[in-house]
Amino acid sequence: MPFLYTQGNNQKGDKGKGVFDVQRHRRRLFLYGKEAHGRGGESRPVRGNEEEIQLAVEEITKIVEEAVTGEVFGVWFLIGAALVFFMQAGFAMVETGFTRAKNAGNIIMKNLMDFCIGTVVFVALGFSLMMAEDYVFGFIGIPNLNIFTDFGGFIEGNASSFVFNLVFCATAATIVSGSMAERTKFVSYCIYSGVISLFVYPVEAGWVWNSQGWLAQLGFHDFAGSAAIHSVGGITALIGAIMVGPRLGKYVTGKDGKVKKVNAIPGHSITLGALGCFILWFGWYGFNGAAAWDGTSLASIFLTTTIAPAVATCTTMIYTWIKNKKPDVSMCLNASLAGLVGITAGCDALDALGAIVVGVVSGVLVVVVVEYLDLKLHIDDPVGAVGVHMANGIWGTLAVGLLANPAAPAGLEGLLYTGNPKLLGVQTLGIAAVLAWTGVLMTIMFALIKKTIGLRVSPEEEVKGLDSTEHGLPSAYADFAPAVESLDYGFEEAVAVTGDTPVAEAVPVKKVPSFTQEEGTPKLTRIEIVCKEARFETLKSALINIGITGMTVSHVLGCGVQKGKPEFYRGVQVEANLLPKIQVDIVVSKVPVQSVIDTAKRVLYTGHIGDGKIFVYDVENVVKIRTGEEGYDALQDVE
Repeated sequence: MPFLYTQGNNQKGDKGKGVFDVQRHRRRLFLYGKEAHGRGGESRPVRGNEEEIQLAVEEITKIVEEAVTGEVFGVWFLIGAALVFFMQAGFAMVETGFTRAKNAGNIIMKNLMDFCIGTVVFVALGFSLMMAEDYVFGFIGIPNLNIFTDFGGFIEGNASSFVFNLVFCATAATIVSGSMAERTKFVSYCIYSGVISLFVYPVEAGWVWNSQGWLAQLGFHDFAGSAAIHSVGGITALIGAIMVGPRLGKYVTGKDGKVKKVNAIPGHSITLGALGCFILWFGWYGFNGAAAWDGTSLASIFLTTTIAPAVATCTTMIYTWIKNKKPDVSMCLNASLAGLVGITAGCDALDALGAIVVGVVSGVLVVVVVEYLDLKLHIDDPVGAVGVHMANGIWGTLAVGLLANPAAPAGLEGLLYTGNPKLLGVQTLGIAAVLAWTGVLMTIMFALIKKTIGLRVSPEEEVKGLDSTEHGLPSAYADFAPAVESLDYGFEEAVAVTGDTPVAEAVPVKKVPSFTQEEGTPKLTRIEIVCKEARFETLKSALINIGITGMTVSHVLGCGVQKGKPEFYRGVQVEANLLPKIQVDIVVSKVPVQSVIDTAKRVLYTGHIGDGKIFVYDVENVVKIRTGEEGYDALQDVE
């Protein structure tokens, strides 16, 4: 295998990536295995020292590997940014699925505008505040607007960083959408989204990720954003949920003003929520892994990013199964995201055991925080954003100081592995500073919006749904019938009168003509049977066997005094006051009424509450439209 080396001094700038340092080795020109020219011009074979040749091979191999790795991971960095952008779809699906259908379009619009508004303000100012080379006292960058004034120089050194930090910024902004869902003015939300992306996020993220930031100088470690992104979005979600107030009907208060009952408001599509969870998990491999610097670090990050959410989900499944007697689907979806948030700060610094510990704590923490906020503090967070992002963002940041393993790619020294408390102290200081900065600024911002244009829509708009009132969209699901709501919105018997139509015209009452039955005509009877869906086929077959040739079947919702055993949604007991049933209507004359009743009772009875009910009514007349037959004859299916 031939290797060619040149003798002589390097030119200025030759030393660097992909260039072999000949001066340091001081070798003469030779071509291994071929002839070379000596000083006198004579041709003679030259054999290099085998040890020198081996060193040269290793040096060139190293240079090639560094060059290839640099190019590959530069491309992977941008691919990772694209994956993080795709996470916007995941957030949109989770938030839409966990809320009601009448607000689906509003949720989608907010997630779309988080990224679009964020891009505009991040280009204008945010990126300069965050990553400028001129950084004041480790606190804030001085805007230089090079993206407009020196585009060629900007794309050479900052284009990748800009795109990557932009999609991270959008993630921090969109976390808040879910906690304030279903009752926030769209214009107010747009203002919030612009402010957090313009100033709040760029400043604190610069502390962490700009090499001149004061937290970075202290050694604070937040590899992918448990503190800089998720804690920021989480605490903003908490402040926003408190200031906008709970959804109508969520909490029932007594005369003393204290909450006496907490209502569950289930999301309209757990399927969409699950799709969003899977999209987010997939995108998280880019979220955590995009900044990996070699194959080993990337593999380690993927490993911890897989273990933590899986363990968190299993933990929550077991925990809710024991606590509520059944595993909670929506909580398990939240747990997957909680585990991902928890591992984000230390994905490059923790080992497999550390990822397991993070997952176990995250799986319990998300349930405890979500239920405590709802049941004890009465803070309405429809999607669990505070429990997922704030609580686990804090935990993930502190976990680095506790569980960092020196053998992991980051090489950090955690307290439990080395006994050194320094890193834990820095992590504690960092997360406290980030939370304080965000908490103060976002409280001021929400207060100003509330005092000026208002944060919340009117009660009438909230009941109708924000799709129609905020966006003129009749329904995000135009071809589907809306679900029947059973919430007490707190209006009691009072109804706001907004029109001027007289009662007699608005709610007309009309008498139905009465037809007297002539003597000697067979009696007509309508029998209405309400039963469980699972028993319908058995009932239908039994009725046909006794001579019933026609029936009308409807899906209905109903309730009784007995609600059955309690069910739970996100830790809140669900009032089972509207349950799906089947209603069967038949009109008989020839078949004895008692025979129908006895047959229905026989096949529907199981000995449990909710087997069904049977109603019997007199019928004045029956008319068969096709033939014009009436009464008894209309019921006979004989041609």
